[in-house]
Parts: sequence; structure tokens; C-alpha cells
Amino acid sequence: MLRVLTWLLLGLLGLAALAGLVVAAAWAYYHPASTVERGVVYGTRHGAPLHFDVVRPSSPNGLGIVYFTSGGWRSGGPGDSNPIVLAPLLRRGYTVFPVYHVSQPRATIREIVADSHRAVRFIRAHAGEYGIDPQRIGVTGGSAGGHLALMIATQGAPGDPAADDPVDRQSSAVQAVAIFYPVTDFLDLGDSTENPGDGGPPKSFRAALEQEPVDLERWRVTGRELSPLFFVSPALPPILIYHGDADTLVPLDQSQRFGARAGEVGAVVELVVHRGGGHGWPTMLFDLVHFGRWFDRHLRPSR
Repeated sequence: MLRVLTWLLLGLLGLAALAGLVVAAAWAYYHPASTVERGVVYGTRHGAPLHFDVVRPSSPNGLGIVYFTSGGWRSGGPGDSNPIVLAPLLRRGYTVFPVYHVSQPRATIREIVADSHRAVRFIRAHAGEYGIDPQRIGVTGGSAGGHLALMIATQGAPGDPAADDPVDRQSSAVQAVAIFYPVTDFLDLGDSTENPGDGGPPKSFRAALEQEPVDLERWRVTGRELSPLFFVSPALPPILIYHGDADTLVPLDQSQRFGARAGEVGAVVELVVHRGGGHGWPTMLFDLVHFGRWFDRHLRPSR
């Protein structure tokens, strides 16, 4: 009996040691060596500065990823991005730019979109300082951040060569996108819990969408202007979307219709459906590894 108990104890100690090694390895993976430059100002909105951080890996690959940190079109400030979220990209050598904006309803979603374009233009204008290729920039985010990424993907455009501000002379186009559960069509909210049932704007974001009070005629114009679905073209950069089929806030249908529209014009949109996933799921950190591989495939120069 004593021998059996001894072996059981040794077995438990071995399992505990193995578990400790796994936890330590996971912690090390999601905390890669990097340097952070916090609070670069890329513009102003309503008197408030707009910031992004520059997170540099220990072994940069010369490519940059813009990360829209927005959730519900609300954003934190310098240093607020979760390093665990950035780790899979940093591990692959990407310099990551977490972008922050003035939160709604102080800023409208239209203004936030404009500021997102500004952020991409600013980063491209200073690409040499950040050690990245200005012609190979990716973008990522989730939910509202995914929406902003798609607004850039569908409407990123050359700058104005006659602009006084050199940043405004730069393009806001990006070359690859990997995102989670984006809003793509404000005018058809489907089974979303935000659908008011009358064709109007999502219930919780009326002020942010310039709909206080609601004006359905004006909304049809505003909602279309802010819906990436209506700007799909053959010029889209390659896009990867992860979306849960149990998402009640932003239903899967939003990404499915966007992908279908892209397929009609020959654009590359890959939709990965997470079975049972809601508006977020515990294993999203592992999905970020696939985001890194997507960027590798579409941003790294072919050899």
C-alpha cells in the first residue's frame, strides 16, 4: 500500500510539474521581448489628441500591422493594448501599432472612421522611422475594430498630392486584413439584439450614428456610407474573418454577406466560422496565430 501511495504521489507531483511547465511556456510565449513607444500623436478630434503606440519586436521583419483597439467604437489610451493580444504578431516579427481614438458618442462613428484613415496615413508617412515597408501594411481588430478595418480595406485611397499636410498626401490603403466579427451592414442588422425592428439604426449607438432623434430618410444615407458591404470591389486586399455562429450582437450573417459580395467581384475573403462562438470566445488567442500566418502569406515578399 505504501508503495502504491508513493507512486501516486510521485505521479501527482509529475503532473503538477508538467502543468507548471506548460503555464510557464504559455506565459513566455505571450510575453515576447519588445519595446514600446507610447502615445504618438497622429491628430486631434474635438480638442483631444489622437494616439497610437509603436510596439517593436526584438527581431523585426520590416512589416507593420495597424491594430484598431476599438470596442463598441470606444477606445482606451496609450499603453492600454493587451500585450497578450499582440504576442503572436510580435513573435513573427511584425511591428504593431495599437491605434486609439476619441470614444463615441463624443466622436461620431463617421469621425472615428476619418481618424482611422488618418492613423494609417500617418504611420505610412513615418514608415522609415518605424522601420517598416510603407507598401506592405496590414490591419487587424475585432467587432468595432473589425468594422474600422473593413472601412479602411474598402475605402482606403490615395492621398491628396496638393495637401499642405504631408500626412494627407499619403495613401490610407492597406495590403492585408485579419479581423474578428465585424459589422458590415448597418442597414440590415438581421437577428442582432441591436436591431430595433423598424429599419432604423442600432439601438445603443444612435448618437454615435448621428441619429438623435432618428431620421429614417437620413439614416438610409448615413447607414450606407458607414457599411463596408456597399464598397466591396475587386481592389479589396485579401481579408480573413473569424466569426462565431452564436453571435447575437453581430450575427454571422454580417460576415457571410460580405464574403458573398466579395466573391461576386473576385476579391479574396476567407471566412472561418467558430462553431458555438458568441461575440468572443476563450480560444481567440490561438486564432491570432492564424492571423499571423495570414499576414505572412499576404504581406511578406514572395521569394
